[in-house]
Amino acid sequence: MNTKRIAKFEKVSFEQFASNCKENVNVEDVYDSLQLPKRATKYSAGYDFYLPYDVVFKPNETVLIPTGIRVKIECNWVLKIFPRSSLGFKYMLRLNNTVGIIDADYYYSQNEGHIFIKLTNHSNQEFTLSKGSAFVQGIFLEYGITYDDDVNETRNGGFGSTDLKKIG
Repeated sequence: MNTKRIAKFEKVSFEQFASNCKENVNVEDVYDSLQLPKRATKYSAGYDFYLPYDVVFKPNETVLIPTGIRVKIECNWVLKIFPRSSLGFKYMLRLNNTVGIIDADYYYSQNEGHIFIKLTNHSNQEFTLSKGSAFVQGIFLEYGITYDDDVNETRNGGFGSTDLKKIG
């Protein structure tokens, strides 16, 4: 298999993860045990992301999960984040923004490109996913731009930092 290698997963710094981890957990232990995303099989398109700690999903509750992961991606590529289909089928668990988009320049943002996942339990049942469970997957895709594209802006922040108009 001669597939082009275009990205590298890394942990964010401990300080960044600790500042974003709001759960009542031992942050040092959680950080030390973070798993970098990986594919389950040699023909899998998606890289599984793993829960950094146990997460309880109450009925109709939304949970924001700091993964502790960032990714350095070559230009003209994007990482798209999708929920694992089994979690949607079994638990009606949905990614809040439907598909997460991680741009190449997100790596350089003020939050170190820390990837967060926001999920909602759309069922009437409470359930728990255990630390280390694969819960979303990321797929790298190449993209193009229009001939008349002349954008020269750079990113400075995290979520929504490229939005020129504020919704409000």
